[in-house]
Amino acid sequence: MAGVRTVVLVLCAGLVAVLLGGCGDGGEPGDATRAIADLLRQRSAAVRDGDEAAYLGTVDPRSGPYRQQQRTAFRNLDALPLAAWTQRLDDPARDTVPATADRTTADVRLTYRLRGYDTGDATAGQRLEFVRRDSRWYVAGPAPGSRPQPWDQGPLAVVRGTRSLVLGAGHPEARLRDIAAVADRAVPDVSAAWGGAWARRVVVLVPASQAAMGELLGAGPTAYAGVAAVTTGRHRDRTPADRVVVNPEAYDTLGTLGRRIVLTHETVHVATRADTSPATPLWLSEGFADWVAFRSADRDPRLGAPELARAVTAGRLPQDLPAAADFTTGGGDRVAVAYGEAWLAARMVADEWTPDRLVALYRAVGGAESREKAVGPALRAELGVSLGEFTARWRTYLDHELG
Repeated sequence: MAGVRTVVLVLCAGLVAVLLGGCGDGGEPGDATRAIADLLRQRSAAVRDGDEAAYLGTVDPRSGPYRQQQRTAFRNLDALPLAAWTQRLDDPARDTVPATADRTTADVRLTYRLRGYDTGDATAGQRLEFVRRDSRWYVAGPAPGSRPQPWDQGPLAVVRGTRSLVLGAGHPEARLRDIAAVADRAVPDVSAAWGGAWARRVVVLVPASQAAMGELLGAGPTAYAGVAAVTTGRHRDRTPADRVVVNPEAYDTLGTLGRRIVLTHETVHVATRADTSPATPLWLSEGFADWVAFRSADRDPRLGAPELARAVTAGRLPQDLPAAADFTTGGGDRVAVAYGEAWLAARMVADEWTPDRLVALYRAVGGAESREKAVGPALRAELGVSLGEFTARWRTYLDHELG
């Protein structure tokens, strides 16, 4: 019987991590972890049911300002067209709570979907603090450095356009309606160029400030200075729930045409998400987005790429297609030049082949296993040229259009 007892004890120890307790004295940490997991399930059900009292019942009653912030967050969420909403522990085995703990932190995974706008689940991670009071666990607030969600940044206005959903904090509704009108116009322009199976709607986030935008995206308050908008998830994964995030300070400096170009460009990234992968070079993804945006505005090359035009006129014709680093570093006009080079590479394909060949090239590159196996073979298959031949034609095209 001693051998049987040994086997049972070993099995019990192995199951602790999976069942989060339940064998002998080791059950207490698992019980605490299960209690927090149950708390998150209650919280999720309260959001789905629109039950504010139940939601606030999961918040630490002694948390002061955080409790009021959560009241506002719930009301923001209640105004959204939520089709799904779940919070859960990201890794229960890793975040097992000690039996004696009265306070702990854990990574929480949020999964949600906006009805009519998302073709799949949006996901986000936060690290939250939990506190135990009178044998009951509560959410006590975000852990330091945890990224907020749009509904965490104060009262949220929700504006529904014909093809867009705009969520804004700290802005008049009229301003958000203007942004929705621009996004509504962008969607059919993108669909006409790209086609494909995408939602044909776009969700736009408008935080209160540039600094608030940085918080949403996990960056510093000046990280997006001069950037009018970005799209979440670009070049990282194939999420079916991208968001366009507007920098209100940079966006406001643009005129009517500039705003249209910016939101059309970002909407392209939303539409092409399923066909964009790590194999897709930035010159193709950014160039294609600019081609669609500038095509709808009928942009002249010298006006659309003035920095590149000056370089070419001065005899500084680029030797190679822009590298990834050129879009973020290099100083001076290098970033603007890289975008111009990318745009005219895409424009050349549409002009010298066809727009359909450009779309086919994009999809072929994105479907490759790696970048090394992507661009060259895709150029040969879709356009009938090698990378070297393509680059030479592009340089000639730049000289003709800008020289």
